[in-house]
Amino acid sequence: MLTAVLGLTGALIFGSADFLGGLAAKRISSVLATAVAATSGLVALLLFLPFVGGAWSAEAVLWGAASGVSGAIAISLLYACLAIGPMSILSPLTAVVSAVVPATVGLAGGDRLAPIGYWALGLALLAVVLVGFVPERGAVRPSLIGVLMALGSGAMIGAFMIMIDLTPEDSGLVPLVLNRAVNGSIMFAVVGLLALVALRRRRALTVAGTLPATTGEAGGDAIANASADTQTNADATSHRRSTLFIGLRLAAACGVVDVVANFLLLLGIRAGDLSVMSVLTAMYPAGTILLAAVVLRERIAPVQWLGLALALAAAGMLALA
Repeated sequence: MLTAVLGLTGALIFGSADFLGGLAAKRISSVLATAVAATSGLVALLLFLPFVGGAWSAEAVLWGAASGVSGAIAISLLYACLAIGPMSILSPLTAVVSAVVPATVGLAGGDRLAPIGYWALGLALLAVVLVGFVPERGAVRPSLIGVLMALGSGAMIGAFMIMIDLTPEDSGLVPLVLNRAVNGSIMFAVVGLLALVALRRRRALTVAGTLPATTGEAGGDAIANASADTQTNADATSHRRSTLFIGLRLAAACGVVDVVANFLLLLGIRAGDLSVMSVLTAMYPAGTILLAAVVLRERIAPVQWLGLALALAAAGMLALA
C-alpha cells in the first residue's frame, strides 16, 4: 500500500517538476534550465541532509555519482529525441522503456508479487502509453535516430532507478546529493562549452563582416535613427532580462520539486519493490498534463483521460498486491 502511494505521488510530483522545467526552457535554454535545476536541488538536499542524515560509504558515493551521469545522458537524449519528433510516439516510448528496464531487473532480482500485482504492472504499462500519448494531426513515422534516442533516454532513466536501488539502506540522502552534484557539474560544463562555441562563432562573423558606412548620406541616416534605436534597444534589453530572471526562478523551483519526487522514489524503493516503483514512476506525464490543463488551459485528450483512469486502477491493484 505504502509503495503504491509513494510511487503514484512521486510520479505526479515528477510531472510537476517537468511542467516547471518546460516553462523555464521556453525562456532560457533547456540545458541551462537543467543545470540550474540540478544546482537548486543540490542546495535543497544539503539543507535537509543534517536532518535526514545518511552514511557516507564508497557504495553510496559510487552509485550516487553514477546515477548523476546516467541522469545527464537521459535528459540530453530526451530533449534531442523530442526535438526530432514526433512527440506522440517518442514520449510514451521513453516512459515505457524507463519502466520496463528497472522492472525487469527487479523481477529478475527476486521481486515477488501476488497474481493481481502482475496484472497491475501490465495495466500500468498500458496507462503509461496512453497518458504520454499526445495526439498530433498528420504525425509522421519516427526516424531511426529518434527511436534510438528515445530508447537510450528510457534506458538511462531506468539505469538511474537501478543505481538508486543499489545504494545502501543507511545512505539516506547521500546518493541524491552525489547525483545532483555530478548532474549539475556535467550540465554546467555543457553550458560553458556551448557559450564558448557561440562566442567564437560571433567573433568569426564580426571579423568576416564589413563595417557599416559612417559618412555621407548613410552616416546621416544612422545618426538620425540613433535616438529611436537606443530606446528600442533599451526596451528589448529590459524584456530579455525579465525573461531570463523568470526562467531562472522557474528552473530553480523545478529543481526543488524534482528533489522531493526523487526523495519519494528513494523511500518507495527502500520500502517496497523496484519493479513496482519503476512502473508507477513512469506515469510522470500525468502530473505534467494535469498542470497544463489547470494552469495553461490545455485540453486533455480522451485517450489521456483513459490512461489516467487506468493508472489509478493499477495503483489500487498494486496496493492490494
